[in-house]
Amino acid sequence: MTAETDDETLRRLAEAKQEHGQLLRPVELFGKLLQLQVDVRSKVKVAVSPQGLTKEAIEERLKNRESILEFGGLALDWALVQELIKAAAQTVAEYTSSNSEGAGGVESITSSTFPLHQAVEAWYQGSSLAPTALAHSVSEGFLHSVILVALQPFLKAYSQELIGSVNQKQWRRRFCPVCGGQADFAFLDKESGARWLLCSRCDSQWLFQRLECPYCGNTEQKTLAYFTDGTELYRLYVCEECKSYIKAIDLRKTESDVLLPLERIVTSDLDRQAREKGYMSGVTPTIPFEEIGGSC
Repeated sequence: MTAETDDETLRRLAEAKQEHGQLLRPVELFGKLLQLQVDVRSKVKVAVSPQGLTKEAIEERLKNRESILEFGGLALDWALVQELIKAAAQTVAEYTSSNSEGAGGVESITSSTFPLHQAVEAWYQGSSLAPTALAHSVSEGFLHSVILVALQPFLKAYSQELIGSVNQKQWRRRFCPVCGGQADFAFLDKESGARWLLCSRCDSQWLFQRLECPYCGNTEQKTLAYFTDGTELYRLYVCEECKSYIKAIDLRKTESDVLLPLERIVTSDLDRQAREKGYMSGVTPTIPFEEIGGSC
């Protein structure tokens, strides 16, 4: 994903609001959070420095089936991270009444260096945020959500610089080759219908097998399936082994350009359908867009 994708997403949201007078609350929240990220894009570009990663080091990590970016190698502007986390917490709290206390807990975490750094590193490494969340009276899901909003601009900037180093035919792992994140969306490309995954953290795209669960690695055809509607535009891939699902869009069925990050949100009804069928998202729960509901 590029900076132009973010700009185009905001433009389309503005057009939709002007045309309809209002947006669904999940979509409006998504737009506000994206605007927070876009507003600091120039500062992030200065902070991020992928040039420190040599070609040889990148190739070695990918050869060893490791993602390119280690946490210790991230160039983060911690003052900017703190600013983004606070702003995201205030914004999310306005839309999710169950997390109205969350902003206060996040304020406590960001008030000193150690808990902030500890929480961000745990989030990046995929470790539990429960100890920090419990200590500061904030839900783990809420904390995960606002850290994602704060780190995503940095990780997107890295992805734009590094994704070209990945041999797509060779990688095909269940985690992002750039930041190690899990996929939360997929698409079938226009040319061959090959399945690609979209990273939930940095928006990198990578080629993946059609018959494999991107979460548990199950390849047994009898326990892998997908649901679709009459248009066959969207698919809901499910795994009977781990009971997880991932949403996908078939680009062969589209006529106009698709903004994949936006598709995550506008397909929130698919999340509801998946839960009703007994499946769960394969990624760590973040902002419950599908539960906010309603219009503004």
